[in-house]
Amino acid sequence: MRAASETLEIVFEGRPVPAGPSDSIASALVAAGELACREAAPGDRRGVFCGMGVCQECLVRVDGADGLRACATPVRDGMVVERQRRPDLTPGPRPQGAPARVAEADVVVVGGGPAGLAAAAAAAEAGASVVLVDERAKLGGQYYKQPDEHLVADPERLDRQYRGGRALAERVRRSGARVLSGVTVWGAIDAHDLLARDDEGDWRIRGRRLVLAPGAYERGVPFPGWTLPGVMTTGAAQTLLRAHQVAAGTRVLVSGNGPLNLQLAAELAAHGVEVVAVAELAPMRRPSRLPHAVAMAAAAPDLAVDGLRYGWALRRVPLHLGGAIVRAEGDGRVERAVVARIGADGRPVAGTERAYDVDAVCVGFGFVPSTELARSLGCRHAWDPQGGHLRAEVDELGRSSVDGVHIVGDGAGIGGARLAQAAGTLAGLDAARAAGHPGGPGTERLRRGAERARRRHARFQRALWKLYAAPRIVDQLAAPDTLICRCERVAHRDVAAAFHDGIGHIGAVKRATRAGMGPCQGRYCAPVLAEMGARAAGRPLTEDDLFAPAAPFKPLPIDAVAATAAAEETDR
Repeated sequence: MRAASETLEIVFEGRPVPAGPSDSIASALVAAGELACREAAPGDRRGVFCGMGVCQECLVRVDGADGLRACATPVRDGMVVERQRRPDLTPGPRPQGAPARVAEADVVVVGGGPAGLAAAAAAAEAGASVVLVDERAKLGGQYYKQPDEHLVADPERLDRQYRGGRALAERVRRSGARVLSGVTVWGAIDAHDLLARDDEGDWRIRGRRLVLAPGAYERGVPFPGWTLPGVMTTGAAQTLLRAHQVAAGTRVLVSGNGPLNLQLAAELAAHGVEVVAVAELAPMRRPSRLPHAVAMAAAAPDLAVDGLRYGWALRRVPLHLGGAIVRAEGDGRVERAVVARIGADGRPVAGTERAYDVDAVCVGFGFVPSTELARSLGCRHAWDPQGGHLRAEVDELGRSSVDGVHIVGDGAGIGGARLAQAAGTLAGLDAARAAGHPGGPGTERLRRGAERARRRHARFQRALWKLYAAPRIVDQLAAPDTLICRCERVAHRDVAAAFHDGIGHIGAVKRATRAGMGPCQGRYCAPVLAEMGARAAGRPLTEDDLFAPAAPFKPLPIDAVAATAAAEETDR
């Protein structure tokens, strides 16, 4: 699948593994057929799941150092990689606190996806000084995944999605915005003083106005076998394919709810992968849904054409509409996947199961906004029952309930890349104006164009999710021994028993079962726990039913925390 020859070599569990210069450890291992990255317990191996550094399932030991994410760690020739088993927790010497590097600007933007890039470019073009902070090594986020140059023989032959991301990133660079890549924001003193870290140490990011564009991660839907190596999110598989030219497998089943699944299946098929079946939870071919397809085509004809193109590419692939994966099976890795029709209650319909032999399963049941930083700053959120996640309370310019803080893109509420980009532009211009930089005639034209785009793509999104409306699955597919908390290996029966025993709040369930205490910090189990708790109590969900955000928002090594504390002591 690769356009360039592999030129590097790493050592994994004592054997050589070829790699390309653009590979992450994860992509090199998957390309070599090595799916298991860590051992959660003896006999319980885990592999790449989210592909974006959130789930912490792909932790490996590299050159003797524990806790590195395989999906986020570039390969280096000769590096020695081992599965992480039990991390070495032997305390070392207390690190000496070094002064944090400081970046200051009129406008600080957190997140380098469509919304963040658009916000940074717009604010800088209006005349504001801008710092853009992104934890990834490359700009673009999950949507605008960019391959390394050596993988692309002819950049002009890349698809519209690639080209759009490249153009937006170049616009940011031309604007004069300062870009801090590979820098993770993990805490905040307040909206004007953020705590961040990269491989070289600490950062303090200070600005007059803050634009949060943290994006989202895929929603976890537990089913038997969902922790097997080879079962990964649709986004992870797309990252492997689009950024690294590595297929998740040779026989792949795709299941979930939403257009990203069809896109991935079509892209895999175009790269020569056998897509054994696609299971889409929505019964999309019902005549009552035709008006929604027409509305989508009217709002964004090119995207509607893309959908038709995906359907044509998959015309010979079994398509299970109104169905979903209900079980994955295998010995140490996924080998079989079972799909079934799903009833209105979100449960499998008896007698409709069909099994497929596979070596990879890609699942995508929607997204959850990354709200940790915004909530820690006091920005108001409300529960969105349709999406099953929190949505930030913002106005049409992305202004939150906290003065000086904008929240845009999927981090505010799931709306897709084009809506995110329009919202980012409007927020960036508004933040620049509030910082004393109203811009000129070009700024006004940009604002009007963004407003039109926002209205148009909001219409598209409303029609899209009416077309893809489906039964809501939370834990209906889980068996008693299915893990709800992947990190701490807490089974469904244990969580259900806690709620049955009268434990009424997610925090108490966390203390009783350890669910949510692992390195992913509850990102995959918390929404499931919250909905199970609300259901047991017979009441609707609120923001208070979720874990309260607490720094660090991303896992940090103990020595990094100690170094930050030492630096704070030095400052005082």
